[in-house]
Amino acid sequence: MDTTGANPQGIVVPPVEGVAGGGTSYGWNDGGGVHFSNSSLRGSIDPSEVSTSDLVHVWCLPSTANVGPQEIPSIHLEPINLLAARNERESVQIAIRPKATWGGAGSAGVVQVQCSDLTSTSGDRLVVGQSITLRRVVSILGVPDALVPLDLPVSQINLAPGETTALWFSIDVPSAQPQGQYEGELFITAIKAEAESPSQRLVKADRHQLYLELRNCLDIMESVEGKPSDEVVERGNSVTTSLRRVLLSPVFSELFTDNGPVDMMDEDVISNLSVRIKLNLTVWDFVLPATPSLPAVFGISDTVIEDRFGVEHGSDEWYEALDQHFKWLLQYRISPYFCRWGGNMRVLTYTCPWPADHPKSDEYFSDPRLAAYAVPYSQAVPGNNSAKDHLQKEIEILRTKSHWKKAYFYLWDEPLNLEQYDMVRNMASKIYAYAPDARVLTTYYCGPNDAPLGPTPFEAFVKVPKFLRPHTQIYCTSEWVLGDREDLAKEIVSELQPENGEEWWTYVCLGPSDPHPNWHIGMRGTQHRAVFWRVWKEGGTGFLYWGANCYEKATVPSAEISFRRGLPPGDGVLYYPGEVFSSSHQPVASVRLERILSGLQDFEYLQLYTSRYGRDEGLALLEKTGMYLGPERYTLEHMPIDVMRGEIFKTCRS
Repeated sequence: MDTTGANPQGIVVPPVEGVAGGGTSYGWNDGGGVHFSNSSLRGSIDPSEVSTSDLVHVWCLPSTANVGPQEIPSIHLEPINLLAARNERESVQIAIRPKATWGGAGSAGVVQVQCSDLTSTSGDRLVVGQSITLRRVVSILGVPDALVPLDLPVSQINLAPGETTALWFSIDVPSAQPQGQYEGELFITAIKAEAESPSQRLVKADRHQLYLELRNCLDIMESVEGKPSDEVVERGNSVTTSLRRVLLSPVFSELFTDNGPVDMMDEDVISNLSVRIKLNLTVWDFVLPATPSLPAVFGISDTVIEDRFGVEHGSDEWYEALDQHFKWLLQYRISPYFCRWGGNMRVLTYTCPWPADHPKSDEYFSDPRLAAYAVPYSQAVPGNNSAKDHLQKEIEILRTKSHWKKAYFYLWDEPLNLEQYDMVRNMASKIYAYAPDARVLTTYYCGPNDAPLGPTPFEAFVKVPKFLRPHTQIYCTSEWVLGDREDLAKEIVSELQPENGEEWWTYVCLGPSDPHPNWHIGMRGTQHRAVFWRVWKEGGTGFLYWGANCYEKATVPSAEISFRRGLPPGDGVLYYPGEVFSSSHQPVASVRLERILSGLQDFEYLQLYTSRYGRDEGLALLEKTGMYLGPERYTLEHMPIDVMRGEIFKTCRS
């Protein structure tokens, strides 16, 4: 699908240098000579007297499309038809582009977006704001990536002249939702910028929010004395961002209208002037398992949280911040772990910041959405016990629990030489002294470089399990090592002893690069989603991702996001602090994180199909639909995904 990058600031920029996809992965178009104005509308336009379809183009695109400001409108507006299992999220995008100008200076105009509940013929309902959410797609480095929440059931959106705005529409189907056909509508209506006058009905809560924003600006700048110059600049930038957000708040909407809470429109106005999008959803009887079939463990840097949010390690605020991040990520079928790196890539990992004898520990580890959890080798928060006593106590408590089977120890990230491999052995031996059935996970992409295990790098790599045994049970290898040689996965698996509990997991990071599946910004939407198609086809039993919030250091929550130098854009960053975009403290997902969820849901569909018809038939289905044949041969279009899911629906429904 030919799609484009996004830029809400109104600046047309070329693709970011170094973004994967060869510069064409999101169909960049500089818009040269392409105009979409409506020449039949001249002079001052009153949107209350003109059909919205005469003022804006509206069309729908799949969740795998990268929709940027130069996205060319579709001629036809088709109804949205979605298929979803229970306990599944399905998403689609709605694009809006002005044909004419009816707003003030610098604005094409304002549209109001309103959504109804989805109801079935039997009266069952999916409620707006609960099961139905709407987010605006915002660019990062000129590429559509951040999904900033909008108010529902109604929001106002300011449109920039000559640019396409994308909205991300999601439906979360509860596990107990009755199956059936659900219908609803979404209304898009052009309105006058001054139609609402929110400042005239500013309530105490709104005034309090403005006060907090301004008070925060003052707090940030009052404490700059003696700070390094670069931190002063960063704080100044943060204050600028906050003040700009205050100016764009509803109280000043008469002067400049942007997204904000609004009232429901009159039904007659909606009926006569709005663009109406029909929403049709088929909910079928398959329930995605609460516990994911594939453990997908993703790292969250605790030091990034400490620095950006100003929380002291081990404080009440620190526990609260980590708890928020953990619970928020669970909705994505991800099993989070917190991490901090030591010297030579030694890593401290832990899923629960509280010790095993704390009630929170059972709450975390017993959550059915958590497929695997990391047990810390040393204390996440220093206490009175020695390191040895702490490890023994943690293991003795956890081994008595039914969730112990989810536990693993992740001790070292990508050991490179004999000394580092020996460190893994020594640490694992201490763990086994207390728990012979413990699982140690080791990530690697090569054998020890100072003692080759084979005549070639790949042969040495394949021999790592024999070299590490019995000090590792989960052998987690980089997909980069395989290149496009999918058959090499069989050589890796042949070295393992599954009868002794050994498993093969995989990971991606800065590699593999385009065109292989990965999660870098600027890659195709299907390329993001295909990471878990690859895992399923190659037969991996788990997956690890090194970091979901590993952006550059900042000391204020609203500081601009910067990706780490030397890494591809987006590597290690799958969500953003909400404070960067608004006064909200909720994290903001990336489109890549949503596609990760979709890929994990696809994995469950393939597992269901295989349980009914066998793995060979599952592989044949991937080939027949053209969805995924290999790391360089997968669909660039969305249609094969719908065909695959539709086939599983037809053959597996009750």
